[in-house]
Amino acid sequence: MADSTRESDRILREAKTSLAVQRDGGTHRPAPRGSIGRGSAQLKMKSLLKRVRNVALAVVTIWVGAGIFSAIVGPLLFWGLMATLLATVVAVGVFGVLPKVKVPKRAELKQGNPAQMVARTELWLEAQRSALPPPAQVIVGQLGVQLDALGLQLKGLGDNEPAMAEVRELVGEYIPETIDNYRKIPAHLRSEEYAGKTADERLTESLTKLSGEIDRVTRRLAEGALDDLAIKSRYLEYRYGGAEALEDMTGMPDTGVPLPDLAPAPVRQER
Repeated sequence: MADSTRESDRILREAKTSLAVQRDGGTHRPAPRGSIGRGSAQLKMKSLLKRVRNVALAVVTIWVGAGIFSAIVGPLLFWGLMATLLATVVAVGVFGVLPKVKVPKRAELKQGNPAQMVARTELWLEAQRSALPPPAQVIVGQLGVQLDALGLQLKGLGDNEPAMAEVRELVGEYIPETIDNYRKIPAHLRSEEYAGKTADERLTESLTKLSGEIDRVTRRLAEGALDDLAIKSRYLEYRYGGAEALEDMTGMPDTGVPLPDLAPAPVRQER
């Protein structure tokens, strides 16, 4: 009995620790260098794989065509071979850089499913990062990690969910609008004080607040899963543990989630 209870408590402690880590940005692997998040990194990887495929197809087509020409017309000889090599170099040069990863427009940021929305926003933020002051660049890097965590929490939510509408407004409107308003200010005026603060300081403060709001939404969504885990854990403890676990369940705080049916399964008696 005691061992089972300790195991249940351990699960709950780990769940709470997970929530705290989520609040601090998550523990998932960092994005590759140059990308602020996993979403934008995946878009870049897809583009790279597409370029590699195009290069391979072009090279194979050139050399197969050269072989067919040699079989039908005659040997390529020196100049034919040089032309084939030149065509190969040109194909590698062209298809090795095209198509480039397209930076999404502002209107596209809040479209699509959560994964697409997160990836587009990260890619857009990366394109703006070099024009921002150093403190704001640091926050943009943090936003990438937070957006990855938020995207995971949004999986499975429908478009009619209040949280989804809130995130689309936050990610697709407030963040890009804040950065666009900053970039409209001439560069030589951004460090001048106006109404008590510089534009650089105001941008950094605004992005910090938006980062905190993303964290709040992510935490709120994660807490729902933690409530479910806590109730399920206690239920299983009662079902397979005994009366002591029932006392623990009755002392749990009210999470707003209905408790499962606690009636023990009937025991079949042999006749």
